Amino acid sequence: MMSRLQTRLLQLRSSFLFLPSFYSLIAIALAVLFVQIDYYIFYSTRLGAILPSVFFTDLALAQTLLGAISASLLTMTTISFSTIMVVLTTYLSQFSPRTLQNFVNDHHTQRILGVFISGFIFSIVTLLLLRERDGVSLFFSPTVAVIYAIICVGFFVFFIHHVSLWIQVSNLIHQISRNTVDAIQKNYHNKENSYHDAPWDDWESAEIKRTEPLFVHVEKPGYLQLIELEALIEQAKQDDVIIEMKFQLGDYVDTFTPFLHIWPLAKNIDSNSYLPYFLIGHERVTVQDIDFGLTKLVEICLKALSPGINDPNTAVSCINELGKVLTVLGQKNVERAFYNDDKRALRLMLKQKHFRDYLYHSFYQIRHYANDDVSVISAIIEALIVIASHNDREVKQEIHSFSEYIIEGMNGMKFLSLDEHYLHQKLEKLAIHTKPKDDPHHNF
Repeated sequence: MMSRLQTRLLQLRSSFLFLPSFYSLIAIALAVLFVQIDYYIFYSTRLGAILPSVFFTDLALAQTLLGAISASLLTMTTISFSTIMVVLTTYLSQFSPRTLQNFVNDHHTQRILGVFISGFIFSIVTLLLLRERDGVSLFFSPTVAVIYAIICVGFFVFFIHHVSLWIQVSNLIHQISRNTVDAIQKNYHNKENSYHDAPWDDWESAEIKRTEPLFVHVEKPGYLQLIELEALIEQAKQDDVIIEMKFQLGDYVDTFTPFLHIWPLAKNIDSNSYLPYFLIGHERVTVQDIDFGLTKLVEICLKALSPGINDPNTAVSCINELGKVLTVLGQKNVERAFYNDDKRALRLMLKQKHFRDYLYHSFYQIRHYANDDVSVISAIIEALIVIASHNDREVKQEIHSFSEYIIEGMNGMKFLSLDEHYLHQKLEKLAIHTKPKDDPHHNF
């Protein structure tokens, strides 16, 4: 889990204005620095003799260069913003509104805009500060601006390439899947290496719920984005309290419903002091909210299946990525609800989803809207096969139960003979991977 410093840095980096603003401040500092260097070079005859005269310009040429460079970089910035708006419009109409943040928060996009804006600011600030003073008539800083402009041209070419990649739905699907898998790997432990809830771990919860807790409300409504789990448990240990969360990651938290229930065991505490361990924002993020990453893939899939777009191949790609994400998720201990400190005392109770919940939420809408599409139904069955073949018996049983739900939806549909034969082969293969141990002859 993330520390408080990492959480704050994540907040800053997720802001679209952070990198451009940071680069702009650096550009202002460099403009002032290089103007001062101009005067230092002039009075340092040894350094001035080393540098070739081609790197120095007079005031008139310097003003012309800096004016032309600042105008060009401003044009590049405008074109870049226009291109970004085209990409965002495409995402809204073709993919999903939830996918906008993937492009906007991409570090390459922010970095490129930061380079263009900082180049413009460097040129315009240098133009403002540059003037003849104390006999200084030759300047080096316009050469720096020219070099910076050449670098910006390279970044502009890279930006066009970057946009051409992000506008492709296959790349977007891959990025969402990779980010979701990374979040799973960072926030959950493998089942064989993690601590599982034992029957006695929650005996304290039944005991304390006989008493009235302290109710904690958030100050501003929003989505629960992050939980600083380790720091929260450590603070609960120091204050000797037991905390129960009433919301899950990704839930919208209002100011009226109690966000936390806290039971002090030894002393009076400031219940609101626990709110900084939770990050509430105006939108959901995939950093710890695994379900949000799955939701993005599902929405792209549903959009592809809509009559206006009718792109089943994109839907199949989304289903394949859903299978990969759920395969990794099935290997993790995602159902842990009770967290103890190092003394084995209960400190935190969470509302956790089960694997079956993630499985159902990933496919139930797709099954509904594509129940008569053989390619999509086949992709769902193939994804279930992949998940079952790479996970333990418990996950296989969940897949087996869910496959019966898929078959139940197919029973009311009429397929052509060849389609029915193809689907039957897929179902037989799924049965081999999911049939219970006590029923070796089980089949669909």
